[in-house]
Amino acid sequence: MSAVAPPSPFIGLPRWILAVALAGALIVVLPLAAMVLRVDWAEFLSLITSESSLAALWLSLRTSAAATLLCVFFGVPMALVLARTAFRGQKLLRSLVLLPLVLPPVVGGLALLYTFGRRGLLGGTLEFLGIDIAFSTTAVVLAQTFVAVPFLVLSLEGALRTVGTRYEAVAATLGARPTTVLRRVTIPLVLPALFSGAILSFARALGEFGATLTFAGSLQGSTRTLPLEIYLQRETDPDTAVALSLVLVIVAVIVVGLAHRPGAAGARGSADS
Repeated sequence: MSAVAPPSPFIGLPRWILAVALAGALIVVLPLAAMVLRVDWAEFLSLITSESSLAALWLSLRTSAAATLLCVFFGVPMALVLARTAFRGQKLLRSLVLLPLVLPPVVGGLALLYTFGRRGLLGGTLEFLGIDIAFSTTAVVLAQTFVAVPFLVLSLEGALRTVGTRYEAVAATLGARPTTVLRRVTIPLVLPALFSGAILSFARALGEFGATLTFAGSLQGSTRTLPLEIYLQRETDPDTAVALSLVLVIVAVIVVGLAHRPGAAGARGSADS
């Protein structure tokens, strides 16, 4: 009796789909491969451990973590409102919340500058209170939050709509208060999506460049994040710029891998069923 061949993972797909998919993958992979080949591996460690490089990396990690916390704090309520309520102007509100996804980051930086800058909408009042936000580390966190929060809202809103409201309705009929339902039922159901959204928000914050440069400037140790350091090193020391770029790519690959790990996908599937 001859052994039965395992089914092909590509069964049912036209060959031309595979060819186009391969070409699309090469568009992404080849530039990354070219950058890896460009790295001076003999000097790699010394290039990424210079004082300015470590300061930029540490600042990026700190501000991205803070921005992610803000994304969770503000993004979860926004996603709940968009997924669990219906009101006039909701579509417009959703469009405005997700606008940073398609808005050029430098435009977002200008918007933040004209809001929190010294001559901005709130800048004068904040300056009177002794609070100076523009061109500070706080400005970096706000710029990263501005561009990253839509990732969490989009991910969490979709999960909330998928799981539906039947479990929440049952809990409410049993006498649970809204806050208890949220804490004991809603959040556990969408926890994998919340985790993935937070990880993606962190990755977006870590790679933020345009809004940060426009709103926070580039001051070493306080506002010069890793993307800004790469941009500056590109003109003076291309080897350092490539080495730091590779570090950012490695961190991004790890972050995206965490967001889309098999365990998270399985948890999402069990929540959906």
